[in-house]
Amino acid sequence: MSTVSRRPALTPRQLTRTDERLSFVYLERCTIHRDANAITAQDAEGTTHIPSATIGTLLLGPGTRVTHQAMSVLGETGAAVCWVGEHGVRYYASGRALSRSSTLMEAQARQWANSRSRLAVAREMYRLRFPDEDPAGLTRHELLGREGRRVKDCYRAEAARTGVPWRGRRYTPGDFTSGDAVNQAITAAAQCMYGIAHAVVTSLGCSPALGFIHSGHELSFVLDVADLYKTEIGIPLAFDVAAQDEEDTGPRTRRALRDRINETSLLNRCVNDIKRLLLPETASPSDAGGDRDVVTLQSDHGHQVTSGVNYDGSEDYGDELW
Repeated sequence: MSTVSRRPALTPRQLTRTDERLSFVYLERCTIHRDANAITAQDAEGTTHIPSATIGTLLLGPGTRVTHQAMSVLGETGAAVCWVGEHGVRYYASGRALSRSSTLMEAQARQWANSRSRLAVAREMYRLRFPDEDPAGLTRHELLGREGRRVKDCYRAEAARTGVPWRGRRYTPGDFTSGDAVNQAITAAAQCMYGIAHAVVTSLGCSPALGFIHSGHELSFVLDVADLYKTEIGIPLAFDVAAQDEEDTGPRTRRALRDRINETSLLNRCVNDIKRLLLPETASPSDAGGDRDVVTLQSDHGHQVTSGVNYDGSEDYGDELW
């Protein structure tokens, strides 16, 4: 029987997996420091301790100051750190990913680089969104047309369900208040879903830019992933919020979406969906890599060999590279 002394020590990154962490923690107007393996947020009202290994993404809003020790423990536990505008509306910069493995990133690059596999992933994304339809054989233009029709149908169905008047999607970039209550709620839900998708994509070590439906933008893959849950979660929730009250639509939408994410275990689902899309041949999402801390060297014919070894073959050199 194994004993505690014989078990391998867990690294901080292994303590809490991506799909088990809080989606994000937003802090503003405070000083962020470290106390053991927790970060502390200190403001005029006192000090709050937050276990760093439970954070998926830490959003640093206006007025935050963060110490070197705090960033050190966040790096050790693999939490993503983003510097954002007030209420997390604008994104300025971010830190490292949670994953140390390149498995998913390499799989994403392979699937993206081949036009056939890229279309196959796009079809599978459509199938995930609308499981009652079979997109096999559809061209990209046909996929876009069907997706647009299904989204319009979703808007009309949710308007009928909630009794909220629907006059079409209206959003002016940079002017959140220009739309009516339901359009504001849809925009707020979409922005939150983009943030959640971005956190998961980067924490798994994938490229936010290599999209299979969206293209030409640094967040193309993030937009792809967020859209997987638009008609199931984002749009219905936005209509629910608008049906309750027309005041404070943005904050209420964000709080409602936070609760819905927790209720539906969306982070866990998002992680598994990305792994299935990029590594469809893998038997189980948990086998899809992402947790390994292994460095290899590429040899001929796709073979991987151990790193840290000198392959000169001469007896004049030792086995170790360094």
